[in-house]
Amino acid sequence: MRILGRIAYWLAAVALQATILTSLDYTLAQAILIGLTFCPCALALEFLMPKAKKPVDKVYLSLAVLLSVFVLILILHYFVWAPLVDGIRSAKDVAPMLINPTFLGLILTMLAIGDYYWAKWLAKRFKAKDRTITFFSDRRSVTLPVSDIAYIESNDTEVRIVTVSGESHRNKTGISQWENLLGDGFLRIHRSYLVNTALMTVSSPDTVTVGDVQLPVSRKYKETVHEYASERNDG
Repeated sequence: MRILGRIAYWLAAVALQATILTSLDYTLAQAILIGLTFCPCALALEFLMPKAKKPVDKVYLSLAVLLSVFVLILILHYFVWAPLVDGIRSAKDVAPMLINPTFLGLILTMLAIGDYYWAKWLAKRFKAKDRTITFFSDRRSVTLPVSDIAYIESNDTEVRIVTVSGESHRNKTGISQWENLLGDGFLRIHRSYLVNTALMTVSSPDTVTVGDVQLPVSRKYKETVHEYASERNDG
């Protein structure tokens, strides 16, 4: 349901942008194509901005995303619509709003922020306990509710999936892939540990507790864990 919800958000966003752009003398097809160009750029802004720790990196990222959507819009006008018959908006009459950096930046920011908070609402509405995950352990198929997974531990060539009850399963899938599979509700605290945030307590700047197990927080992930703890306390 969460995936369908995300898809619905972007379809609605494209439809809204198309409605605005048709008032600028674009055809509906053109307006939809322009709306679609904003989607990957806004997603890039949403997912990459938190990884840019330094202010200068955030500035460079913002400029790169802004330039990307600008180039995509020009490509549509100069290489897609320009050769078409008269009466269809072409390269020679790009709407001024679409070459205005302030307008482009505003649209990208609104799309990215809207998707971020929509995704958070979906995560609360459709909690991890409603999901299950199937994987292979010791050559047999195992299906677990996601909420039953306490943490994932990486041990060189394999990982251990440790459940709330203390049961352990072995699997060859890398911990980074597990991070993508489990998604919201799990937090990376160390190159070797991925934990269920619903079961996690921050014990100290260097450790977290999951159930009755204490796990280390590496220097690389200290800031992420601190930000998560602050957000949970504020909430």
